[in-house]
Amino acid sequence: MPLGRRVSKDVAELYEADRRLADEYETRLAAAGEAERVLRDAQGEDVPEPELRELTREFDKALTSVLAAAEAAERVAMGPKTYATDAQDAKTRRAAEISARKAKARPSVRPWTDEVDRLRTAREVHRFGYRTRPGVLA
Repeated sequence: MPLGRRVSKDVAELYEADRRLADEYETRLAAAGEAERVLRDAQGEDVPEPELRELTREFDKALTSVLAAAEAAERVAMGPKTYATDAQDAKTRRAAEISARKAKARPSVRPWTDEVDRLRTAREVHRFGYRTRPGVLA
């Protein structure tokens, strides 16, 4: 008989999926760094606009991918008590929301929360700072 808190099968599946995604964080972060390096090198070499646009899109996709992995790692650090599914009743979902808020204050979760904020900010700065489609000619 296992000790500890039992969780529903749906929550356990979500937790395992997040754990697998969180394990890919380092790989995805390295891919995003490589995509950024390629983009910056292309900007310095006066690459044609269509190719530069494609590199900009690839960097955005890489940032989005690493952000998803960081968010999964944050949820894993918060624990299975913070997960809720649509099949659960409102009281259980609300308890999971409250547990998630409390978990964000824990020292073990805080680095992941900061990393998610950093990556989200980097992605938004990239999206607002670089056009991915040509402007309108007037």
